[in-house]
Amino acid sequence: MEKNYEIRNLGCAHCGGKIEEAIKKLDGVEDAVLNFPMRKMKIKGELTDELLAEINRIAGKIEAGVSIVPLNAGSHHHEHEHHSHGEDCCCGHEHHHEHEHHSHGEDCCCGHEHHHEHEHERRSETAAHEPQHAHESGIKKELIPLILGIVIFAAALAVHHTLHILPLSLGLFGAAYLLLGYNVIIATFKNIRVGNFFDENFLMTVATVGAFILGEYSEAVGVVLFFKIGELFEDYAVARSRKAITDVAALRVDEAEVFRNGGFVRVDSDEIEVGDILRIKAGERIAADGVVESGESRIDTSAVNGEPVPVTVRTGDKVMSGCINLSETFTLKATAAASESMISKIAQAVEDASAEKPKIDRFITRFSKIYTPIVIAVAVLTAVVGSIVTGDVGKWIYSALTFLVISCPCALVLSVPLAYFSGIGAASKLGILFKGGDSIEALGKIKSVIFDKTGTLTNGSFTVTEITSCGRLSENELLRICGSCEQVSSHPVAESIAAKCGEQKIILSSPEKSGELAGRGVYAEIGGNTVLCGNEKLMKEKNVVIPDMPETAFGSVVYVAVNGRAEGRIIVSDSVKKTSKNAVAELKGMGIHTAMLTGDKPENAAVIGRELGVDFAKGGLMPDEKLSELNKIREQKGSVMFVGDGINDAPVLAGADIGGAMQSGADLALEAADAVFMSSEPAAIVSAKKIADKTMRISYQNIIFALAIKAAVLVLGLIGHPNMWLAVFADSGVAMLLILNSVRALNVKGLRAASKK
Repeated sequence: MEKNYEIRNLGCAHCGGKIEEAIKKLDGVEDAVLNFPMRKMKIKGELTDELLAEINRIAGKIEAGVSIVPLNAGSHHHEHEHHSHGEDCCCGHEHHHEHEHHSHGEDCCCGHEHHHEHEHERRSETAAHEPQHAHESGIKKELIPLILGIVIFAAALAVHHTLHILPLSLGLFGAAYLLLGYNVIIATFKNIRVGNFFDENFLMTVATVGAFILGEYSEAVGVVLFFKIGELFEDYAVARSRKAITDVAALRVDEAEVFRNGGFVRVDSDEIEVGDILRIKAGERIAADGVVESGESRIDTSAVNGEPVPVTVRTGDKVMSGCINLSETFTLKATAAASESMISKIAQAVEDASAEKPKIDRFITRFSKIYTPIVIAVAVLTAVVGSIVTGDVGKWIYSALTFLVISCPCALVLSVPLAYFSGIGAASKLGILFKGGDSIEALGKIKSVIFDKTGTLTNGSFTVTEITSCGRLSENELLRICGSCEQVSSHPVAESIAAKCGEQKIILSSPEKSGELAGRGVYAEIGGNTVLCGNEKLMKEKNVVIPDMPETAFGSVVYVAVNGRAEGRIIVSDSVKKTSKNAVAELKGMGIHTAMLTGDKPENAAVIGRELGVDFAKGGLMPDEKLSELNKIREQKGSVMFVGDGINDAPVLAGADIGGAMQSGADLALEAADAVFMSSEPAAIVSAKKIADKTMRISYQNIIFALAIKAAVLVLGLIGHPNMWLAVFADSGVAMLLILNSVRALNVKGLRAASKK
């Protein structure tokens, strides 16, 4: 079985990686995937109570105080899974059993205020946000000793450099050190007790105590000060990135009004079934996917697909869960249970994606395993060899201590995945769902984007694009008589002509006689006139002479003849999406080769290709032929992304270096894709590419900057110029800069503006 677990009290990304690796090696465990920013782990295997106890033993040994419990265990709203907290519980967490399984009715006497009528948030959302609020509260509490420690440290420096009273300055330095470093010291002793040496706390304690012994008081306090500031920055950055993910989960709804036994009653959204009728009031968020049963309203879809303009929905229109009803009450027929609805799938996809590691992240993890022991070995050799050769024991021990300060690779281990985590969160704000960090990495490396046509670059729905009269009838009369004739047909072309008449409020006539001619068109008797509407084949069959007319544009041509005389033509086309042309232009401006491969007629592909400006367009292709063409482009240009929406696109989506699917497409295409675009607009592809490029830039910047600074300080130490302040900057200072740099990936303001074009 596969199960999600919460990791409590985990503060070190490097230690989290060690825990993940150790759990993977256990008998009975098939796989373990750590999601450090979310403090979660997915474990697959024979998950017994004994195995969970062993997992906790190992986790606690790697980082003292860490516990791994089934997700939501100990929450106010959830039962404990496999983990019972009794009176003798020693897990170190506070438990509130008295309210855990309590039902709050009207006569509830527990002293809490309840708002059942407007409680739309899921219990899973509450569980997600409670740790978030606790985390923010913890950060605020840490600020008090930090500020007090800084004040005492400043006083110590003043006394040390002006009054030169050693006992007083030493006492102030010691007080500042204890205030700022008590967490590090406590963690060190806990780790020593379980036999865990050489973690960041142990190394920091050894380095700072050594500095105190050598009389470098200000350096010792400075190290713990910057270390504490770095930890707070890390907590803030992780919390902010986590919020981008939990905000998506917050879109899920706790309760909804469902029609039961002759009336609407409020029920838990988990009870919604396919076919249920839901009443959606103004201001409420939609609990499940469905079709409008009755009523008309405007809904805000921005939380789901990033589209800022509200959408009007009427009877028969599809709506997605997570959207907000802005105006009138309407009823909805559920087409999926809440747990299977779009917003639940989005929330799960985003969280799962945040745990998937890109190749660069896996490289950093492997690198850190080699890096830390090497630096510690160099530190020991520096102290021993340098002292023997020069006889200056103090100097070379001090140099070794600077090595220890910078030896922890936590900045690298956290900053790279944090950049990808932030990128995934930023994309979700725009309705772009990456299925993992490796999807972002693959998108960042593409050289070519290949589009399907119908439903991807075009809307996939027919509209009248041209009306040409060549006889006695005006264009409006031509449209009216054709619309009157086409009423009898359910063909998409006929329906689009009838819809055009409705848009222009043209009153149609009722044919006295009518019928369809398969594969050719329709005929009708209207007001004593015989009307033919159809293709060129029908006209030839009925001996209707078609006069010369301007060359037809892209689309299906419907000729209209009255009493055997051609009166004109109506062209019905699949309209191009509003952002298609700009999206193609922007991609080309980024140096990306663009192509369009479609199963539509070659002449239609050529017209659309010219209109949009793609570098290459080819039509009349079967799915296997599309894949063959994609491979040719990959050989010529490099890695490719394919974007489609149909069932027939699934093989090509799977065969591309990265597949992108429009949310409006088939389920099989969504399953095969590495990225899903909820807005179904090509502009989202440009935004996704920009997010991927920015995320990769940030990750590479972090790696290069961190290694360069650490290498420079190491070299200075080796040549006999140790400086603990530089070492502090190389560790905590660099960590702060890298973390802040990683959080930049969350910014989507510029992309939001671009997506509206």
